[in-house]
Amino acid sequence: MAKGKDVRVTVILECTNCVRTGLNKESRGVSRYITQKNRHNTPSRLELRKFCPYCYKHTIHGEIKK
Repeated sequence: MAKGKDVRVTVILECTNCVRTGLNKESRGVSRYITQKNRHNTPSRLELRKFCPYCYKHTIHGEIKK
């Protein structure tokens, strides 16, 4: 039995506040989280509010390409 594309895929969420250049200069790095999403339920890019240890606050983390 051959399987098609996996329904559940692993995605990487990256802080959108740390990525912007010139906005947060005191940031030491970029916060990233690894999670899974269901491709059928959420075909668009995933965005979640997560805690960023570099910004010291909850920010929007968006899905990035591998």
